Amino acid sequence: MASMPVAITGFDYRRVPVADGVSLNAAVAGSGTPIVLLHGFPQTHLMWRHVAADLAADHTVICPDLRGYGASDKPAVTGAGTYAKRTMAADVVRLARALGHERFALAGHDRGALVAFRAGLDHPGAITHLACLDVLPTLDMWEVMHGVGAAVGFHLFLMAQPPGLPEQLIAGNAEAFFGHFLDIWTRDRGAIPADVRAAYLDACRGAVPSIVADYRASAGVDVEHDRADLEAGNRLRMPVTVLQQDWGAVLGFDAAALWGAWAPDLRHATVTCGHFMAEEAPAEVARALRELLTR
Repeated sequence: MASMPVAITGFDYRRVPVADGVSLNAAVAGSGTPIVLLHGFPQTHLMWRHVAADLAADHTVICPDLRGYGASDKPAVTGAGTYAKRTMAADVVRLARALGHERFALAGHDRGALVAFRAGLDHPGAITHLACLDVLPTLDMWEVMHGVGAAVGFHLFLMAQPPGLPEQLIAGNAEAFFGHFLDIWTRDRGAIPADVRAAYLDACRGAVPSIVADYRASAGVDVEHDRADLEAGNRLRMPVTVLQQDWGAVLGFDAAALWGAWAPDLRHATVTCGHFMAEEAPAEVARALRELLTR
């Protein structure tokens, strides 16, 4: 049996303290202007392995595991803010600063994109460029989740429930739960090889409470933060690129228009692939990020 991959080839690994009792596992390589890449659910920083290697040819590339995921610390929930995107965004800014970067580009996929979005709103002086892959801002996400289209996001409603039941249900067969999304959200099963899939599932099995807490925050405190920004007129002032798979008319919304309300300097593009575009279409993702960095 092939050994389980735990690293991106050619990257150095560091544990970086970012908050009291919380350190992030981060893979770092390259030199030049910095870019931080944030993973999504149910993955780890390994999802960026192809794109990160490409960008490291002429950029400093930093790929952390988010708090609560992968090999990063998973603090127990002590309040609504423990896994708020505001808290996780602050982790990322502190990580970059600890590595010597006061200003940096930031790209995120799925959950990582929500963290990146919040970082762009909370830390505009630190984020030079922003990319969000295959997600909607939290407020818009909940607004469009209705009717039969909501079936694709059943996990959002499950993990929004009060503590106890979601954790027990998922932990009862974590491999089946997390593996379900790895299977149905990809068009090219070969894009996530068996050994990488095993690494994702192994990481998720040990992170059920923190993953649920991350999602629960997006039905509570994250909504409050986003609504306050919307009402105050706070917007993403840096160049923004959004890449999304072709979700089709069945979901009934205009993703570009929703993102445009938050990002005046927006470039929106559709990628022909499944949800895990950094693994299914890495060359296209890398090109889009390179283009973003020239703006």
